[in-house]
Amino acid sequence: MSEKKKSGGALLGAAFLMATSAIGPGFLTQTATFTGQYKASFGFVILISIILSAIAQLNIWRVLCVTGLRGQDVANKVLPGLGYFVAFMIVLGGLVFNIGNVGGGALGFNTLLGIPTQVGYVLAGALAIVVFLVKNAKAAMDTLTKVLGGVMIVVIFIVIVVVQPPIGDAIKNTFVPSESVGDLFPAILTLMGGTVGGYITFAGAHRLIDAGITGEKNLKEINKSSVMGIVIATIVRIFLFLAVLGVVVKFAEGVTLDAGNPAADAFKQGAGEIGYRFAGLVLLCAAITSIIGAAYTSVSFLKTFHKSIEKNENWWIIGFIAVSTVIMLVLGNPAVLLVLAGAFNGLILPVTLGICLIASQKKGIMGKSYQHPKVLLILGIIVVILSAYMGVTTFVSKLGSLF
Repeated sequence: MSEKKKSGGALLGAAFLMATSAIGPGFLTQTATFTGQYKASFGFVILISIILSAIAQLNIWRVLCVTGLRGQDVANKVLPGLGYFVAFMIVLGGLVFNIGNVGGGALGFNTLLGIPTQVGYVLAGALAIVVFLVKNAKAAMDTLTKVLGGVMIVVIFIVIVVVQPPIGDAIKNTFVPSESVGDLFPAILTLMGGTVGGYITFAGAHRLIDAGITGEKNLKEINKSSVMGIVIATIVRIFLFLAVLGVVVKFAEGVTLDAGNPAADAFKQGAGEIGYRFAGLVLLCAAITSIIGAAYTSVSFLKTFHKSIEKNENWWIIGFIAVSTVIMLVLGNPAVLLVLAGAFNGLILPVTLGICLIASQKKGIMGKSYQHPKVLLILGIIVVILSAYMGVTTFVSKLGSLF
């Protein structure tokens, strides 16, 4: 019974780790900005991005957890040496995003308690480091991501009750958007990259592998945990969309959200000073869980390459968080780095998903008895093509805007 309970805890922990890794400061900013831009039609963007994200996630988690191999090891089996390239991409993207997450944590502390930004950077990094100083760090990580994920959902729900968004209009536009689908397409792919791009989709799968929940016998649990992760991230996305939509509709005439902190501005306009503090709490929870998720997953891409990394995993994770914090302290706001990381992140998903789809067809990797669902394979190929197109066009446009 205790083993079953432990396994159930790891399944939920993996789902929350994936979801809260996705729900970082960028996720909050993205959702608030797009809601302000597209109003109720943003519901359609969320719906389509959920479907595409679920396809990517189900494919990747199945391949990794059935084989019991992490992303870099699957890549090395598909093509020797490819795993090192994938690990480099993930770790670099994870480090730069973590710098942004530390910045988001400082913004959260500032909005919630008025703490100066420089002090906020150190506090955000230190809070995340404490988790990995605990004796059973992975269990502590599971618990913290569940608690902070729950706090975000409850706080945003309270703001929804206060602002009373037009739910009927939101539901109608989710299935029949007022905006043209062509205009919404870039937002769909941006959201997908933010939900399962870069290191995010691997966070939960690597956590299940660490917990020993692998092999075909556990496929049902693997799928359940994977879908749960998408559902948790989706609940937060929908709640945030409704909270911001209520504000945008309520103050329809000439309302523009502060580009520097659009989610906090929406909460402030909708629910006053307490709404603003609530936004700080949500931002802080989102930042801390994302720092933990990015550091844990990035190091998990290195630990199979050398025994000492695996042996001292927690210290490597602490070092990763410390480096992110120091860079943020020294550089202040590394805007160029974050823009490049965002664009770079978009290139990772088609590569890693493509590798997993190739692996899914190889008996030598998956085992003789495994059959990958054809429908998942075909839908996965479509997601690879869509995300590759978006990734390349975004990378080129962002690169062009920087030089």
